[in-house]
Amino acid sequence: MAKSIIGVVTSDKSDKTIVISVQTKKMNELYKRQYLSTKKYVAHDEKNEAKVGDTVSIKASRPRSARKHHILEKIINRAVLQQSDIAPIVEEIVEEEKEKK
Repeated sequence: MAKSIIGVVTSDKSDKTIVISVQTKKMNELYKRQYLSTKKYVAHDEKNEAKVGDTVSIKASRPRSARKHHILEKIINRAVLQQSDIAPIVEEIVEEEKEKK
């Protein structure tokens, strides 16, 4: 069975490719202090479904390229609307208010 990893999409700029950041808590052996460690994985997204900020699950697969060794399994949680998604909505509201006046 392939290993599953849960993380947050940090980049979706490449076609059919997403970059996922996974944060883990680690303990410093000497000072007994916790710190966050971040690791990035490059995964294959066949349908370009995942967007920046989405929480996704990826699983190990055969190598797709030099750095892509994972494939998108499912999108767990969608991100809140981004600035680029809000702009058309704001324009519509402004136009409606102009029509009312």
